[in-house]
Amino acid sequence: MRRRLLLLAICSATIAAAVVAWSDVATRRAGSATPADQFPYDPDLDTAEASGDATRVAFGAQVAPVVARHCAACHSAERAEGGIVLALTEENTTSAEHSVWEKAAAAVRAGRMPPAPRPRLSEADSAVLTLWADQRAPRDVGRVALRRLNRAEYDNTIRDLVGVSIAPAADFPADDTADGFDTNADVLSISPLLTEKYLSAAESVVAAAASNPVVWFRLTHGPADDFIPFALRGTPPLRSDAVKNQRVEAPDPSGEAAEMERYFSALRAFADRAFRRPVSHAEMGRLMRFVATAVASGEGGEAGFKLALTAVLVSPHFLFRVELDPQGGPAPDRRLTDFETASRLSYFLWSSLPDDELSRLAAGGKLSDPRTLVAQVRRMLRDPKSRALAEHFAGQWLQTRVLTTAALDAELRHAMRTETELFFDHMVREDRSVLDLLTGEFTFVNARLARHYGLPGVEGAEFRRVSLAGTGRAGVLTHASVLTVTSGPTGTSPVKRGAWILENLLGAPPPPPPPGADALKDTGTGKPLTRRARFEEHRARAECASCHARMDPLGFGLENFDRVGAWRDRDGDAAVDASGVLPDGRRFRGPAELRAVLAAAPTDFTRCLTEKLMTYALGRSLRAADRSSANRIVQHAARNEYRFSSLIIALVRSDPFLMRRVAEGGRP
Repeated sequence: MRRRLLLLAICSATIAAAVVAWSDVATRRAGSATPADQFPYDPDLDTAEASGDATRVAFGAQVAPVVARHCAACHSAERAEGGIVLALTEENTTSAEHSVWEKAAAAVRAGRMPPAPRPRLSEADSAVLTLWADQRAPRDVGRVALRRLNRAEYDNTIRDLVGVSIAPAADFPADDTADGFDTNADVLSISPLLTEKYLSAAESVVAAAASNPVVWFRLTHGPADDFIPFALRGTPPLRSDAVKNQRVEAPDPSGEAAEMERYFSALRAFADRAFRRPVSHAEMGRLMRFVATAVASGEGGEAGFKLALTAVLVSPHFLFRVELDPQGGPAPDRRLTDFETASRLSYFLWSSLPDDELSRLAAGGKLSDPRTLVAQVRRMLRDPKSRALAEHFAGQWLQTRVLTTAALDAELRHAMRTETELFFDHMVREDRSVLDLLTGEFTFVNARLARHYGLPGVEGAEFRRVSLAGTGRAGVLTHASVLTVTSGPTGTSPVKRGAWILENLLGAPPPPPPPGADALKDTGTGKPLTRRARFEEHRARAECASCHARMDPLGFGLENFDRVGAWRDRDGDAAVDASGVLPDGRRFRGPAELRAVLAAAPTDFTRCLTEKLMTYALGRSLRAADRSSANRIVQHAARNEYRFSSLIIALVRSDPFLMRRVAEGGRP
């Protein structure tokens, strides 16, 4: 009981008090405030410098003509519709008006402006407005609050730290999400219940990692003839049943001074990895008191050593990703230390702690070198642990995690999720163009999913790559996982599917519907209406038209797929009509032509994916100041055939990833 109370006190201590011991290390290692975007040219960035300035636009030569052609008729000083005035001379534009330009650029990207029947802006003109809005934005690299490890990160960190694959976080309360991800520091709070769960998990992990299990060997007897064994044979012990673990080495008791020194070394190595940076002497002193107290009381050094390991696993420095600003720093922002960079990188790509190579480079100050940083990104993307991106990033971005509650048999539900994870992981590991996420004519199926898709010649539970040529399927948009989560409980939902495309593929989410606007009311005529006719009637209402004119056509383009993603040509007694007309007049018929429409604007999709990746990696909501970095990333990707690695490298090289705004008083 005394130990549990002591450890609860440690785990419940305020973070501000807990991080003081690290302040001297953080102060020594805090780098200069030189922006990461001023790195010298790096040949590993292929054809262009990902961290260079984004293309700048001139107001008079580029912005004013676009405004005059498309905006001035409604948004001039003489006719300011909606209270929006877009200036035609640069001297009338100020940084204070950034929000106006940002709203205008966002409306153009979302297709809300210009209103029909006026033609849509070209991608080049839209880019001019976006870049101009970015140039007016105030510079702010952002600051992330103390970020608690979410459940997936906790399990992965325990696995890589001690080698025990017992998933203790399965017993933790569910993590909250913000902006679609459970990596957002603002919602990763800690409660008394979670504190108690952390303590129980730490004790279980230490018990499993430091145990000496009874080992059983299998002995197989050979053939025997009647009552006389002619050739009784035994096999050597080839397998033992035990907890798979990576042992934390503890010293043999041979002399008190030598024993304490070995405990010190073992604890230091463990705590360095657990805290993702070198522990201070003061921290080691507190940990060694557990050992000394146990020895003095007669319990023995091993008991104290296990208690110290437990204390490490309930420390805020293990449970949180601490980025402590130096006291009295004059700069408004600072470069992350190499250890902080290593931690951001590993939790972004692996959802786990840095490995030995990354930690070694951080200790040597090598991650400040852009060439080394890029080389590590490439290595980490090739590592099997990068599967975490598919499971945790893509699973939340594409919303396929909610398949856990879908009304499907367990085998098909598992196959649906696995297909999408394998498809995304293939994009990462093979460094394919991110546009293949929209248009790739292949996928991964096992026999159960192949039967669902009507694909012949696939047997067994193992997943394998198959061609989708001629099937009407391509990319994630036709995955059964996506089609199921965007359907209603009893049928397809063009509105949900259209809204999903706007939010997750185009980065232009529709606003919430007004109260009562989501109901499809009876016409009162007594005439049966098709699904399309009912939605068209709904869209005719004035309060619904602006949003549904964008959402519904996109959703109808997927009507050839039923509510669980199986192909269909008929919906009941009626033939499926999968045609659509967008507000700007673009037409399509069926999912293949819909994909072509989406793929024809690669910048929109790549920017959306980039912003989702930034939100996931940074652990915070994006701000207007982040858009210039997002555009820089998109430009670098475009120059490199939109390869997945080009997005990741440019993101990791960006100011928001490598820097943070300094908090007052050195608080984290």
